[in-house]
Amino acid sequence: MPTPADATPAPRLPPAVPGERLEFDSPAGRLAYYHLQPAGADASARPLLLVHSVNAAASAAEVRPIHERYGQSRPVYSLDLPGFGASARTERLYTPRLMTDAVHALVERIRAAHAGQAVDALAVSLGCEFLARAASERPADYHSLSLVSPTGLRGAKPRLGVPGGVIGSTRAHRVLAWKGWRRGLFGLLTRPGVIRYFLRRTWGGPNIDERLAEYDWVTARQPGAEHAPLCFLSALLFSTDAVRLYDALRMPVWMTHGVRGDFTDYRQAERYRASPNWRIDTLPTGALPYFEVPDVFFATLDAHLDGRLVPAASSP
Repeated sequence: MPTPADATPAPRLPPAVPGERLEFDSPAGRLAYYHLQPAGADASARPLLLVHSVNAAASAAEVRPIHERYGQSRPVYSLDLPGFGASARTERLYTPRLMTDAVHALVERIRAAHAGQAVDALAVSLGCEFLARAASERPADYHSLSLVSPTGLRGAKPRLGVPGGVIGSTRAHRVLAWKGWRRGLFGLLTRPGVIRYFLRRTWGGPNIDERLAEYDWVTARQPGAEHAPLCFLSALLFSTDAVRLYDALRMPVWMTHGVRGDFTDYRQAERYRASPNWRIDTLPTGALPYFEVPDVFFATLDAHLDGRLVPAASSP
């Protein structure tokens, strides 16, 4: 993987996943998404929305295995969240409200293209908080939710704060985003070795996905790539009311997470073990289990999407 100086011209951003890359203007700004639909697919097939996580080099590339797998049998839409991938990376505050509005905007577009069908939706890590907020605000838009390594469920104290509040502060963001050092700071955070270090922490081991590491480096070199990640580092994208959002979900929910790496504390998920619409599964992986154990992951997700997955509360 190359290690150019920060002043090196940005390489062209290739597609994150297969399919058509489309863009449209929305209340959350210019959004990009990928659409993959198999030839001859059943016109009534329910669309699947995928929402990636948030980190210094996030993009739809993080959900590539899911996008590729389900794009063979149904229409799949993978969003680049505002400030990431091919979506607009303007200098502004990136907040849960902005990210949720982006999800709303794409879901409206998807439903309009599929005779108003409610969508199945899957999100990863912090993307789960945005998806849960969207689904709690517009439950009729969603047939089911899948939450992979969701944030907001760690620790002994549930996040039941003021609706719409965020953990971080604009003061901390002003310090991190000062023009005198923000590009240099972001450049240090997205050096190839640092990207690989954080991926190893996500995987909980050295066997990371090399294609994802390469794409992370390229997407982090795009103009304006620092703006959204600096809001993330300032904790402005973490909601104080995350548990309230999960509590409000009434559609079928499948949650899964791994047992290795940095993302293994899900103590607050125990509150949903007895919920009739929730199923929680643990896998012997890091935070992105579909990269590591795709057969197991997809077999369970298939059952969830088909309505065959028995909620934990109903299990023998």
